[in-house]
Amino acid sequence: MNKLIYIFPLLLIINTIHAQEGKKEYLQKVLANLEKIESASYTSFNESWQPGDTVPIFTYSDYTNEYNNPNDSTIGASYASFKTKDMDKMTFCYDGHKRVLVYDEDKAIVEDNFTARPLPFRPLTGPFYNYTKNIIKYALQTKDNITIDLQDKDNDYFFRLVIEEETQVEFFGKAHHMPKPPFYVEPTSIYEIWIHKSDNLPYKARREMSHDISVKTITSVEFNQLSINDFSVSDYYPKGYTVEPYSYGNKAATSAPELTGKQAPEWTLNDSNGNPVSLADLKSKVLLINFTGIGCGACQAAVPFLKELKGKFNNEDFNLIAIEGWSRKEHAIQVYANNKKLNYTILNASDQVIKDYQTGNAAPFFFILDKHHIIRKVIRGYGNEKTNKEIIDAITELL
Repeated sequence: MNKLIYIFPLLLIINTIHAQEGKKEYLQKVLANLEKIESASYTSFNESWQPGDTVPIFTYSDYTNEYNNPNDSTIGASYASFKTKDMDKMTFCYDGHKRVLVYDEDKAIVEDNFTARPLPFRPLTGPFYNYTKNIIKYALQTKDNITIDLQDKDNDYFFRLVIEEETQVEFFGKAHHMPKPPFYVEPTSIYEIWIHKSDNLPYKARREMSHDISVKTITSVEFNQLSINDFSVSDYYPKGYTVEPYSYGNKAATSAPELTGKQAPEWTLNDSNGNPVSLADLKSKVLLINFTGIGCGACQAAVPFLKELKGKFNNEDFNLIAIEGWSRKEHAIQVYANNKKLNYTILNASDQVIKDYQTGNAAPFFFILDKHHIIRKVIRGYGNEKTNKEIIDAITELL
């Protein structure tokens, strides 16, 4: 693919923070540097944790081309991410109108124009420089209840923003106060940014919520060598892939109810201690299998009900098994089970069990089986009391 390269001079404000210089004055200088970035290319290392854990649930690297996009009033940027710097495998893209997801297993490109799920914002985290720029701009301009701190760390400055509002604040371009979820979370939001003294630009950002912690660190940065006028997401579509609407991404999960009335696929999976558990070993009259995901808000909302449900029936009548499909890490499952004080078994999923139960790794799913392990009911999602009643009614009918 031939690409015309434009070179734009990047005017960096190189300065050091003096004792008499206030925090906000320095952040204004960093913001001025960020606002002069028209494009950036970089490698990023990404990690995420669940609170209370010391081992990341996810770690991965990617390569990103980021563009300032003033024509996009939502995020204010466009970007494309790839598995490696050679850019032969795109993993994600946002062009200011739609986001693009890649399903390599199905050889499909899914385009989401944000009309399928109407929201007052686009649930899309901006690329690194756009993201850090909006955090700093918010810290300087907001009237929310915040605390900021700026510390000298040898070669870096460390910036910390603590937002103490009634709801959590996320940055999808601009700051957005999130609706309260159907499960308790501590609303304090914490954002931390590490800034190089050499150019007064960020290179690392950390986001901490009560349910999730994530960190992005970027290296090998090249500034202003790309023009958004040359950016066309279709240039990166792999050959031979079909282009599908957003609903395609849910097709596997929507086929799960078709398993109703059929024999549940067999499986043997490990629990959080590495011990194998087989479906064939479970002999209760009714079995509820909950496909869940660490970091899934609706899944966490269901936990109190599931714990209560497990204690409602004796073991001969009813059993409950959760299958964790998101993290796939034994240590993470142990921490999650301990934090939630689970009174039921949680198992580590395999690709095969996700495929056999046709969930598409969406969560939560509830499969209710009879004593012969025939699937009698499939419920997708969790709607509090409505779902609770639906599950209890299905169990009671089978007992």
